[in-house]
Amino acid sequence: MNSVETPTESRVQASLPGAYFHDTFEIAIKDSDQTALELYLSVVASTPGWIKFLMRLRNRIVVIFGLKNLGDLGDINSHKSPSEYQVGQRVGIFSILSMSDQELVLGDDDKHLNAQVSIYKYQGESQKVAVTTVVHIHNFLGRAYLFFVVPMHKLIVPAMLTKALNTSR
Repeated sequence: MNSVETPTESRVQASLPGAYFHDTFEIAIKDSDQTALELYLSVVASTPGWIKFLMRLRNRIVVIFGLKNLGDLGDINSHKSPSEYQVGQRVGIFSILSMSDQELVLGDDDKHLNAQVSIYKYQGESQKVAVTTVVHIHNFLGRAYLFFVVPMHKLIVPAMLTKALNTSR
């Protein structure tokens, strides 16, 4: 698992200017014909229990401060085929902003911040997936929220990608 620059071909590249926070983690995967959405669904389906616990704890705390309860990362309809998802629909805690076989851009926006997540599949020396998170804050509460979330985010994203990769082998 590597922390890397955001791929220049990624659609979220345009969101980087002015971002309060952004990062990109890249992981090599075995050659796969899965779409970016299918890869995302695989990752959230194997969310570790400790991350589910932290998400439930987050949801209980943030409503006190006016942030919304997002639910769980893995709140996915297991009976829904990946081909049934369309731009604008919710998939777990995010809405689909754009979607192609190569890249899925998800997002969530509220009065405190705007977050986007890109799952970008590409071919380098091997097949890779880059997961980029971009956050723009709107006010002090958004900044305070990120103060607590960013350190956990830097643990959660690599843990989820690594677990999904190890599960799929």
